[in-house]
Amino acid sequence: MYAFPTIRFSQKAIKAAEAVKQSVDLFYCLRVLEATGIALVPGSGFLQWPGTYHFRITTLILPESKLQAKL
Repeated sequence: MYAFPTIRFSQKAIKAAEAVKQSVDLFYCLRVLEATGIALVPGSGFLQWPGTYHFRITTLILPESKLQAKL
């Protein structure tokens, strides 16, 4: 159900996050939410190793018939 993909950020992204006093993984997750409506959880909330970045996403698999009914 959970995935923790590793992300490599550019120096530009790291500096943009620092400019608004956010960790770069939080900065990324908030931008994804704003742009797509998809909620990710920053890996920094899960004690990731210093200098590494992740996010957590929960995936739930529904039968296509139930998914269409929700739309």
